[in-house]
Amino acid sequence: MYNFYYLLFLVLVLAGCNPKEDKKISEMKKPFNDLLDTYYEERLKFFPLEATQIGDNRYNHLLPNDISQGFRTDIKNFYSKFHSELSTYHRDSLSEQEQVSYDIFKREMEVNLRSLEFNDHYMPVHQFWGMTLTIPQIGSGKSYQPFKTVKEYDNFLARIDGFAIWVDTAIVNMRKGLSMGYTFPKVLMERVLPQAKDMMVEDVKKSIFWEPIKNMPDAIPSPEKDRITQAYADAIKNKIVPSYEKLHDFLRDEYIPKTRTTAGFSDIPKGNEHYQHLINFWTTTNLSADDIFQIGQSEVTRIRQEMEKIKTAVGFKGNLKAFFEHVNSSKKFTPYKTPEDVIAGFNAIHKKMEPQLKKLFNMVPKTGFEVRQTEAFRAASSSAEYNPGTPDGSRPGIFYVPILNASTFNYTGMETLFLHEAIPGHHYQIALQYENEELPKFRRFLWYGAYGEGWALYTESLGKELGLYTDPYQYFGNLGDEIHRAIRLVVDVGLHAKGWTREQAIQYMKDNEAIDDQNATAEIERYMAIPAQALSYKIGQLKILELRKKAESALGNKFNLALFHDEVLKYGCLPLDVLENIVNRWIQKQQA
Repeated sequence: MYNFYYLLFLVLVLAGCNPKEDKKISEMKKPFNDLLDTYYEERLKFFPLEATQIGDNRYNHLLPNDISQGFRTDIKNFYSKFHSELSTYHRDSLSEQEQVSYDIFKREMEVNLRSLEFNDHYMPVHQFWGMTLTIPQIGSGKSYQPFKTVKEYDNFLARIDGFAIWVDTAIVNMRKGLSMGYTFPKVLMERVLPQAKDMMVEDVKKSIFWEPIKNMPDAIPSPEKDRITQAYADAIKNKIVPSYEKLHDFLRDEYIPKTRTTAGFSDIPKGNEHYQHLINFWTTTNLSADDIFQIGQSEVTRIRQEMEKIKTAVGFKGNLKAFFEHVNSSKKFTPYKTPEDVIAGFNAIHKKMEPQLKKLFNMVPKTGFEVRQTEAFRAASSSAEYNPGTPDGSRPGIFYVPILNASTFNYTGMETLFLHEAIPGHHYQIALQYENEELPKFRRFLWYGAYGEGWALYTESLGKELGLYTDPYQYFGNLGDEIHRAIRLVVDVGLHAKGWTREQAIQYMKDNEAIDDQNATAEIERYMAIPAQALSYKIGQLKILELRKKAESALGNKFNLALFHDEVLKYGCLPLDVLENIVNRWIQKQQA
């Protein structure tokens, strides 16, 4: 369809018509936006979980086998087709907003095609995220898979069928990967065993997948309730439990004994090349591993100096490492008794900063927001996280907090954590993007770690401007979170490009921040599982801080922080070079 309109557009231009003055032409959907819309619609069928997450329920019954060779061939053809079609458009002939879309779309096609050159489908399971953790999370009825109608219950039964096929493929792929040298480290695979074990119930009513049955709406007719109840009992007993049993036993008996004991990607085929690609993917830059390592070391040194100032200000007499241990172990920093106390503490932070939020932000999302405790089955291997709401507001954005033991939950990092994961961090940025109907749909629901995580880390620096960090220990918590992201630059590259051991990375982390053995180990194992993802936070934050400083310097008294935040937020998630171009253009307009 868009090719027809594009040809018509050219004919009219050549004939001397001005499309801007022709009402019919102005009302037509522009050919380039038509391409973007077509791409978006076709892509959802490949990634139906993403559709469900944003409240598009057309594909709630689908769960493609995304690690199969057939899927990889189809998705490669899909990206190649749109990459080829993009070449028929001339960037200079597009509007300013369309040029932004063009740049993003071109990058998307090229990066996704490049990703398919690597064999990560031979390594489909690890402890941090992935299908084996997503299915129970959404199957609990407490996440984004809806369970309100008969059709919705049947939809998830279909996804259970897809999951059983996925697990069978995962085992085949891992067996092949093992023979070719594609494995995650042994210690990560050992972490998967208890996760799978939790799903291997004898009584179906004790399964997390039984929760939607316990909470079935009264509006569903009794005969259907009976049918659905029996269907879920059968699915748990004959599909879910056997799938996890097969995976568990395969990992324990065949896979884990033969997996590698090294920590980094440099020890798998094409590992160095793959890691550099992941750096480009996650940071949206052309920085090398060495560049990032040096930035990380420099930032660690700078932030340590700030930490020394806090230590001196509170009158602590020992060295910085002793101060870390003091902050970790002193009872005065663990005042909570129940998970509800912790949740209430986070809500109190929100209330405290609300008056200042209105001064720093013109754009505020309509989507609701909640703080919740992370589900028990995944809490031990999870970090705090934000789960987006739906654009129509039917599901709120959720800040999940893992609380293994409320009595040991340290309050010193709570203000900075709330700013990052909740408001004005992920909730403001993602909800505003989802709600922005002026963006093409493919951009409304696009994610770049460098921008998204960079924005969230940048908002931590707004604490004092938002009336927080009045307690020096809360500000120390902010510095702790910032140095944590700087440390990531060092240890992630150390693990994957410089031959560091897991233990070496854990020790570096413990030497430079207030973190205990358990949490340091979980963090390092996260970076071992998802290389380069953790680089995006600090790289993105540094770019946004750099752009703010540039704008402040260029505009002087004309600089308005709320307007700067508008400019950073209103285009949705962007590669960092595109964001920089947009801010530079805004500065020029403000000067004029």
